[in-house]
This record gives sequence, C-alpha cells and structure tokens, in this order.
Amino acid sequence: MPKKAYYIIDFDSTFTQVEALDELARISLSKHPNKEAIFQQIEDYTNMAMEGKLSFSESLAQRVKLLEATEEHLKQLVTRLKKKVSASFSRNTAFFKKHADEVLIVSGGFKEFITPVVSQYHIRKENIFANTFVMDEDGKIVDYDHNNPLSQEGGKVLLMKEMQLEGDLYGIGDGYSDFQLRESGLIKKFYAFTENIARESIVAKADHITPSFDEFLYVNNLPRAISYPKNRILCLVIGNVPKESIELLKKDGFSIRHKTSFEEKYVADVGMMLLADGEKIDNEKLERAVKLKTIGYLGNSKNRLSASICTQMGIVIFDDPKNNPRNQSFVPKRVIDFMNKGTTYLSLNFPNLQLPAIDKSHRLIHIHENVPGIMAQINTIFAKHQINIVGQFLMTNATLGYAITDINAEYDKQLFKSLKKIAHTIKFRVLY
Repeated sequence: MPKKAYYIIDFDSTFTQVEALDELARISLSKHPNKEAIFQQIEDYTNMAMEGKLSFSESLAQRVKLLEATEEHLKQLVTRLKKKVSASFSRNTAFFKKHADEVLIVSGGFKEFITPVVSQYHIRKENIFANTFVMDEDGKIVDYDHNNPLSQEGGKVLLMKEMQLEGDLYGIGDGYSDFQLRESGLIKKFYAFTENIARESIVAKADHITPSFDEFLYVNNLPRAISYPKNRILCLVIGNVPKESIELLKKDGFSIRHKTSFEEKYVADVGMMLLADGEKIDNEKLERAVKLKTIGYLGNSKNRLSASICTQMGIVIFDDPKNNPRNQSFVPKRVIDFMNKGTTYLSLNFPNLQLPAIDKSHRLIHIHENVPGIMAQINTIFAKHQINIVGQFLMTNATLGYAITDINAEYDKQLFKSLKKIAHTIKFRVLY
C-alpha cells in the first residue's frame, strides 16, 4: 500500500503573491511621516530571513515592532490578500477540496490573516499552522506568542518534528525556512515556488523548481485545472519587440526566450512566437516547428512568413496589417487568448471563433481539413468512450475545420489517441 502524501505549503509569496507583513505595514503606516524608510526596513528584514542571512525569530521580532498595526488594519489586510492569491493556486481549488486531509499551510506568518484567506480554498482550520498576535485591550498589536515553535529559528522543522506525520511529505515554498525542512530530512522533496519571486540561494538548493502550482501538480500526476503547465510552453520572442508585449506573455506564465533570430536549437520545441515588425521566418524552419501553435506578428506578416504553411500545420497567425499603434498589446493578447481559450477571433488564417472560458471541464481542440464527415467521426469516438460533452463549437472556412469540444473531467487517455488518428487531422491538443 502506498504511503500517504502530505503537502506542506508556505503562505507568503507562495499561496499569496505578496509578503503579508509588508502589506500590513503599508496599511498601518500609510500616514506615518517616515513610512518609506520603515517599509524598506521591514522588507529588508523579510528578505534577510528568507535568504537565510538573519534568524527568522530576530526578523519577526523586528518587523512586528515596526508595524504599529491594529485589528482594523488586519481586516483591511485580509481584504487585500484575498485579491492577491497566486493565480495557479486560485485556479486549482478542486485539488484542495479533494485533498483537504493532506494539505497543510505551514507559515511563519499569522493565523489572523492566513486563516480567512486560505479557508476559501477548502483548507481546514486545523491544518493551518502559523503564529498568533498578542493584542492589548484597544486592539493594537503589541507582540506575538513566543511559545509558538513557528516564531523561533527553524520553526517549521520544530513543528514538523512535534507532529510526527507518517508518510511522504512534500514542501512547497519560496524561502529558507522551507528549504530547512528538506535539509532536516523531514520532507521527501522541496519544491522552490518561483511564480512570485525567485530567490537564487533557495532555487539552487531545491529538488525541483516549480514556476507555478500547476507545475507541482503536473510532475506529481495530481488532479489539476490545466493539463499542461504554461511554464513548460516555450514562447520565442524575436526582434525589437516592445517590453509591454513581452511582459503580457510573462505575466500569463509562459516560458519566454527573447532572441534576435529563430535559432536552430528552438525549432523543435517552440510552442508560441511573437515577432517584431520586419522579421521573417524561413519556410524550411517553419515546416519543422511541429510544436508551434500560434504566431503573433507586430505588423503586416505578408511576405514575412508563409500563411499557407501555417494553415497546413495548424498554426494560428495573428497580425496587424494596418500597423495600429496599439498592436503591441493587441497582438499578444490575441495570442494569449488563443492559448488560454482556443479563441481564433481576428486571426489571419483560421476560421474566426470566439469562445467562453469554462470551469471544471477539459477543452479539446481538433484542427482538420474541411472534408465531409469528420465531426461525425469525432462524436462517434466520444460516444464509444462514453464521454459527456459539456459544449461543442465548430467553425470552418474553405480549407479548414476548427472543432472545439468541452468534456467533463473524466476521460480515458486512449480517447486522445483515437482523435489524433482520424483521417485529415492536422493538429489535436488538450487545452486544459
């Protein structure tokens, strides 16, 4: 019988995008005349502890002393933190619901703001381990419970030793205190979470770097909202592309490489491309880019890349033949929308189809030559595999058929092999 697995998850800069005490300071000290200098002090104490340059207990004591916070400030903080949950944690609520017994939040932060944030994600209050504040009769934070092991240096190690959990333990976090669990031998693997911040000293010591929670779920073959993590999709940016365009793609979680040309080493693996106006793609390289799904071109792509080859390979092109000044955001957003939802609206070479986002389903994209009978074959395969279809969309042009099928979460992987084998299929993929 396999060992029970436990998932030990950090809060600050992991479950949420920010450091909560830093945010609390910005609320409580908003009218302080020296607020900027104090903010910097608090941030410095945070980073020194996270990088292992200062003991956690000393860092915590200094930060709490500087806060000048009250209960009212905590309420404001909770409201802010609920809007700052890391995107990859937010979209995987179903995982937390299914694994409520095995998920533990272990943090050097404070229950007063952690509990109301993570409880929304089916995480049990008894599985939340954090510090607690001490307040005076006026509701002002004056101290914290020094007897809590999490307030001490190596607190996470002390706590886990006390708990004596039996099974395989996996740690997910961004800081030194998370690595200490691995160093102590109490957890099986440490995953450095880099969606919000990557601390070089911690990343270098990790068993695995996980740029998103999707990546952690993927490598451990656990239930997840999207079938393939975006951080594994290589997006090649070529030429003098505006910073704004690149930031849009980075923010959405794709793995970006910015180059001056289409280097040979990327041909086999590139999944997306964004090209500056004037850049060209060689036909021979384009034909070998078998994983390429979409190209964004910041200008008129005519005579710069072959639309016919792209169509034959199932590659969707978005360009801006009128050179609109807004294309630096317009084109990347179209590319992102295609990758996230399958939307081909305003594409150069595909049937134009606008698609809604879906929840608790998988979206399958089937691109095929526009010949009679393919939809019948697709639906026959779904029926054979007893698949429940949630929604289905089809758009065609003279040469292409673009079929989108949303199915319920349960499916047999043999289904995908059968869909790929349909005659005249150009490209098939699972969107999420």
